Amino acid sequence: MRRRTLLAASATGALLSGCAPERRRATGGRITLRFQSLAWQQESVAANKQLVAEWNAAHPDIRVEYVQGSWDGVHDQLLTSFEGGEAPDIIHDATDDLADFAYGGYLADLTDLLPRRLKDEIPPRTWQTATFDGGIHGVPFLQEPRVLIANRALLERARVRIPTAERPWSWIEFEDAAEELTRDGTYGVAWPLKEPVSATLNLSLSTGGKVFHRGPDGKVTVRFDAADQRVPRVIHDQLGGDRTAARTTLGMGGSDTLPGFFGGKYAMVPLGFSYRQQVVQQAPKGFAWTVLPSPAGPGGDQRQGVSPQTLSVAADSPYQREAARFIDFFLRPPHMVRLARGDWMLPTGRAALRDPALRTHRHGWATGTALAGQLRPAPAQTVRGYPEWKDKVATPALQEYYSGAIGMGELRERLVDDGNLVLARYQR
Repeated sequence: MRRRTLLAASATGALLSGCAPERRRATGGRITLRFQSLAWQQESVAANKQLVAEWNAAHPDIRVEYVQGSWDGVHDQLLTSFEGGEAPDIIHDATDDLADFAYGGYLADLTDLLPRRLKDEIPPRTWQTATFDGGIHGVPFLQEPRVLIANRALLERARVRIPTAERPWSWIEFEDAAEELTRDGTYGVAWPLKEPVSATLNLSLSTGGKVFHRGPDGKVTVRFDAADQRVPRVIHDQLGGDRTAARTTLGMGGSDTLPGFFGGKYAMVPLGFSYRQQVVQQAPKGFAWTVLPSPAGPGGDQRQGVSPQTLSVAADSPYQREAARFIDFFLRPPHMVRLARGDWMLPTGRAALRDPALRTHRHGWATGTALAGQLRPAPAQTVRGYPEWKDKVATPALQEYYSGAIGMGELRERLVDDGNLVLARYQR
């Protein structure tokens, strides 16, 4: 969804940042903080701007300037602004994009800047997603589980058991259900795999997959063992074996599958939780749909990886404490609920998750909040060089595997052998 590869040369980011022009604190008058937001949905942008306006009304001496950013190319845009000494004071990003910036010295360590209230509000496992080298380099505030968005009429016609968060399908039951739902020109499932890496890795936590393993020396290596292979095999078999998944969706993004879903071409689509908004906006009148939990691994394991959205502070900002105060205001529980509803995602905060507005069964909100306790840091969170491994190694290898061009043996060889060569350059 975001950015291109960060070149290995940026591993020297701390040195480069030392060459950037010094940003000086104003000697008098009002402080202005620049806040670059990546909100893009209309409701989300409105919620962000309204909270900024509320802050400015209450804090005339510390004004926040809203800067509209974009997820497209944000990694390179931030890298350029960091190296040029022109980064926003407050930075909206996601945890899977922070590692190189944090290790490169571009992001402030917020450990001693954040109030206890905010630290206690977000669970320790969620803080892990933005913790690098012992320091907190972002505040994770929104997260998105993967769910199954399904055609209710087709589920009822096939008479398959409807899974719930308390009693999810196993991966075997999911395969069986997809087979029952494949009939009369309808595929049981559509896998939009234009960007297959995060879906594969994050869903594989339920089967014990890890892929990235950190040794006693702190260095990370890639492995692709049986537990890592379980979910890719399911997807591969559905596409090329029992043909319960449509091969035409391999090159699609999630939004591309919705017209076919509304038209009855696919009974289920695995998507991020926020896609519910598009379903609500685009579904034909009378279209009955439901939100189901993703399949569970052995013993009902429903863990899945997430890369929460974050708010960080630039290391060279002269207003770090003021920026941290704004973040604390921005992420108060009622505000976090407003942001979550605007983005159709889940808040990370405990109090926000208890809000009745996020526990309604309408539009599947209750299914999402029931899964919140199972969300874990995505496997690649703290791996330096992950963007390059993802773009240059894993994405093409998985795309070829899912299309049937290569088998599991070659997939494993490329992910591991080629992948470790990439990671080694970042860990010298």
